[in-house]
Amino acid sequence: MTIGQLSEITGVPASAIRYWERHGLLPAPERRSGQRRYPPEAAQRIVVLRKCQQAGLTLAEIGELQEDRPRRQAMIQAKIAEVEQRMIDLDHAHQLLVHAVQCGEEDIVGCPKFREQMAAWETSAPGRAAVPEPDRG
Repeated sequence: MTIGQLSEITGVPASAIRYWERHGLLPAPERRSGQRRYPPEAAQRIVVLRKCQQAGLTLAEIGELQEDRPRRQAMIQAKIAEVEQRMIDLDHAHQLLVHAVQCGEEDIVGCPKFREQMAAWETSAPGRAAVPEPDRG
């Protein structure tokens, strides 16, 4: 398929496809009459690239993921830990927003139920700094 067809199928601009090729994230396609011709699996690779980007991997990390290097496992483990922490943070944000939409307090920070929830987050988050209590004096 041509770069235009690949772009249309994946929803990724041709310029991004060419960029990924230049940086070794996509294998160089064969050329016919000077035009790039992509195999069907190129679309699958693009889906993987987009998912990796959405997961927060940099282009360098994606390149490292595709190669068999000794650092690869360490990078993957670090990314897994980072994604897991982001999942926790998103869950906390979701809980906060659900509580905020239902809370009758004028200021959610003063809500006893919310403060209790914040305390639970602090005790369940190893390595995270505790949020200091406000000075009431």
